Amino acid sequence: MEDVKLPEEKPVIGIIGGSGVYDLEGLEDTRWETVTSPFGAPSDQILRGRLGEVEMVFLPRHGRGHRLAPSEINYRANIDALKRAGVTEIVSVSACGSFEERLAPGTFVIVDQFIDRTFAREKSFFGTGLVAHVSMADPVCSRLGDALEGAAAAKGIPVVRGGTYLAMEGPQFSSRAESELYRSWNCQVIGMTNMPEAKLAREAELCYATVAMVTDYDCWHPDHENVDVSAVIRVLTGNAENARSLVRHVAPVLGQRREACAAGCHHALDNALITAPEVRDPEVLARLDAVAGRVL
Repeated sequence: MEDVKLPEEKPVIGIIGGSGVYDLEGLEDTRWETVTSPFGAPSDQILRGRLGEVEMVFLPRHGRGHRLAPSEINYRANIDALKRAGVTEIVSVSACGSFEERLAPGTFVIVDQFIDRTFAREKSFFGTGLVAHVSMADPVCSRLGDALEGAAAAKGIPVVRGGTYLAMEGPQFSSRAESELYRSWNCQVIGMTNMPEAKLAREAELCYATVAMVTDYDCWHPDHENVDVSAVIRVLTGNAENARSLVRHVAPVLGQRREACAAGCHHALDNALITAPEVRDPEVLARLDAVAGRVL
């Protein structure tokens, strides 16, 4: 796809993650704001700020204090709220388990594929009244991935580019049989939060990339204890500074974009709508004013 000039659109970087990510040194003009969504309540208010010349928007995925379980998160409201807040690219930062010896706790994995095993979540903005089908063949933005890989390398953060993220429903961790099954599928990491987040970001025409921070070896590894919350928190605490460093370093790079994403993220709906215009539901169209307003 040819680059499309969008001179009026200044990049706004959205970060989805925990409090360890948005407590950034150098973040100025910070304020918490409430963004309402027709899809319900987002996980929390958004935190706006500025890092140098780059506008930043942070959303605590589980709410401040980690109030929400993975299946209770309103993923549609979160993505819709970020789009309404002017966000153009999203960096998702989340904990994960590892299925490979080489991906030790503390490693950051820049995911490039997903297998979605969730089943209790709303997975699309579209449906009765306006049907759309977006491609998820390449579910993350390669441009964001390049920037994140470069930033991690520059800061000396252990990073692996590429890998498949198995999204499970939770909130329980895997059984040993499930863990071995997913390893046989050649998955690299497992988590509970990046689906349907990535699908919804694509529908909202937002660039999206995942930084999966390895906290444990799930339960397959014979030489490591079974995963528990205390072990995850210990590694997360250690990862927090690396996560902040990564965000600080990548934001200026992402803020330099002057054209629509060459990977096509900002035009994902160009050929996605299938419902004939004359039978589209006006109420559905009104609800999609932020997500799909460009094509409606």
